[in-house]
Amino acid sequence: MPWKELQVLDQRTEFVLKSLSRDVVFNELCREYGISTKTGYKWRERLIQEGLGGLHDRSRRPHNSPKGLNENIVCEIIKLKTAHPHWGPYKIRQLYLRKYGEAPSDSSFKRVLDKAGLVTQKKRRKVDSAQQRITTDLVIEKPNDVWTVDFKGWWKALGGGRCEPLTVRDHYSKYMLSVKAMESTRTEHVKAEFESLFCRYGLPKVILSDNGPPFAVSHALLGLSSLAIWWIAQGIRLHRIRPASPQENGSHERMHRDIKREVQGRINGNIQHHQAAFDIWKKEYNEVRPHETLGMKVPAEMYCKSDRQWSGSLD
Repeated sequence: MPWKELQVLDQRTEFVLKSLSRDVVFNELCREYGISTKTGYKWRERLIQEGLGGLHDRSRRPHNSPKGLNENIVCEIIKLKTAHPHWGPYKIRQLYLRKYGEAPSDSSFKRVLDKAGLVTQKKRRKVDSAQQRITTDLVIEKPNDVWTVDFKGWWKALGGGRCEPLTVRDHYSKYMLSVKAMESTRTEHVKAEFESLFCRYGLPKVILSDNGPPFAVSHALLGLSSLAIWWIAQGIRLHRIRPASPQENGSHERMHRDIKREVQGRINGNIQHHQAAFDIWKKEYNEVRPHETLGMKVPAEMYCKSDRQWSGSLD
């Protein structure tokens, strides 16, 4: 006879007490009570180990349920997310892991942030095959194989004036080499910034850019601008994306979206105030923000200076 719902505890007690008798054939006793031998052994073992109290049903709740995270853990997760509102749960978990040495699962972080209303559902974009050209046309095996450069696109500073950030990044490590607040795209200003970068980091093998000035000019031979000619004189190869195809430098463009979302329109000051904000943003990008494409490492862990040292300007 199977267990009856209102007499379960009584029948378990009766069963285990009978099972302790030497004259009882255990398999036959289990058949009599309509249970498997495995279940019979379980209840008899509980009686031996825990007494009659061990015959009560136990909670099916997992011992380490993500839904039952410690209050301090939940508060710390939300605190980290508040400090980095545009970062997803995987990046927030990585910050927690670095800080405490261990962390709940990815799904736990997503659940906590989702319940707190702090997760924004993103639409998945279709990846254009043209976006892969940078990795198929170029050999990118280590830092400084390819630097990517572009202008973010200007905006009017709240404190007056025009801000047009020049951004330079190492493609392999995602390390931000420069986020320079510029008032214009004039060649001499861009060249001065690259002189500073070459002095500090050495020379890349390739510089990837679009076809706009000052990186290229349509009316010149092969589209070579004076800046491009200067790069070539340093022993640097040029690689340009196709006209009107920013997706071919998609990784750089995504970084620009981060700047737009996290910095643009938020600085109440002039160009100098913007530069101070860019310096802070760049440091966090390089040293704090984990990247999924880097195995959740930060760019500073992946980047090293070029072994091609710059000997000085060649005009």
